[in-house]
Formats: sequence, structure tokens, C-alpha cells
Amino acid sequence: MPEPDKTEVLVCTKCRMTDDPVEGIRPGAALFSALDAMDWPDGVSFRPVECLSNCTRGCSIVLRGGAERWSYVYGNLTPDMADTVLDGVTRYQATADGLVPWRERPEHFRKNCIARIPPLEFPE
Repeated sequence: MPEPDKTEVLVCTKCRMTDDPVEGIRPGAALFSALDAMDWPDGVSFRPVECLSNCTRGCSIVLRGGAERWSYVYGNLTPDMADTVLDGVTRYQATADGLVPWRERPEHFRKNCIARIPPLEFPE
């Protein structure tokens, strides 16, 4: 698990939309490559994962950071949305608890949140 001041982005590299061809580079892998080429704020790391079991909702990512932060799963991303992901991750990284006010999230994140997962150290 990342340290509290760290943010980890997990990118599903097997993701593809229902109509995408099975052969060739998967859109999830293309999204990961686009993200890998970007400049990220200090404390942000990301890595590929084989599957997030969100197959009907296209490319998916997870944002998580430490035992006291909320985690999020976002879907319906495409390889050309790397800037949207950078914006959302930067806003998440700037929080202590992972809670970015709804209106301050990128529009795509507002409309395509698959899950919000409580922190491991959830206060009473």
C-alpha cells in the first residue's frame, strides 16, 4: 500500500470497449503508454494491472493513496484522455483524505466513477 502522501494509479492494460478488436494493442495498454509518457507530480506512481473486472466500461483506473485515503475506480476512459486522468490524479494527490469535491473533479470523473472505497483506517 502506498505511503499516506503518495498516490498510486493502477491502469488496466487488458481493457477494451465491447466493439474493439481483440487483436492489436488494447486501449487500456495504449492509455497506460500515454500516461507513462507524461510528467507527473511528485509522489504519484502508476503501474499496469492485468484486469480490474470492469470490462463493460472500457478503460479503467484505480486511484489510491495510503491507509487514510479513499480509493476510486473510474471507467469509460480512452487512450486520448490522458490529460483528463492527469488532472484528476493531480487533484486527488493534493488531498489528505482522497476526497476531491465533486464539482472540482474533471467532468469525466464525475460521470464515470465506478466505485468509491473507504480508507483502510476508516474513522468511527
